[in-house]
Amino acid sequence: MRAGERITAAQRLKVAGRFKVAGPFKAAERIKVAGPPVAAAALALALLTGWTAVGGAGAPRPVEADDGWMLLPTAGAASATAAFFTIRNPGDVPDELTGAEWEFGGPITLKRHLHQGAAGRWEPVPALPVPGRGELAMSPEDADLMIAAPPPLEPGRRVGFTLSFRHSPPLRLTATVLPPGERPR
Repeated sequence: MRAGERITAAQRLKVAGRFKVAGPFKAAERIKVAGPPVAAAALALALLTGWTAVGGAGAPRPVEADDGWMLLPTAGAASATAAFFTIRNPGDVPDELTGAEWEFGGPITLKRHLHQGAAGRWEPVPALPVPGRGELAMSPEDADLMIAAPPPLEPGRRVGFTLSFRHSPPLRLTATVLPPGERPR
């Protein structure tokens, strides 16, 4: 056949016949070839379905934290103090600290320090972010729980707190009262 010639149906069959596999391609041979990839895909689908069913896909993991510390109010100063915790988020989904309570029942304000050059100010915030695979490390220079009008406290006392989050269950923690100028070790 030359380029540009028309091919008849008989010629097509003759050409197609040259490329046939010798002997019939049996079902067993097809399964032998296609079976392993199909089985691997089915196994992967089953495992992913199970992982999703138990909450492993896209579900937030609860945040974690260790006990914190709080400042002893200075005599003669404003009647307020602050508590500090480091909250870790082991999951991929960001979370937020949305509130706090403590054993004395007084108001607690979430606050963030805003730095403006060498000076700064603080402002109350509705929530403090806890990034996915990250942490919220509260400190006097960044974010804290401001406690107005605390009762008399002594250094070394452990005070109970409950922290509330947007996605995670509440955490019950304690904070140790430290004198001014001292930080936890």
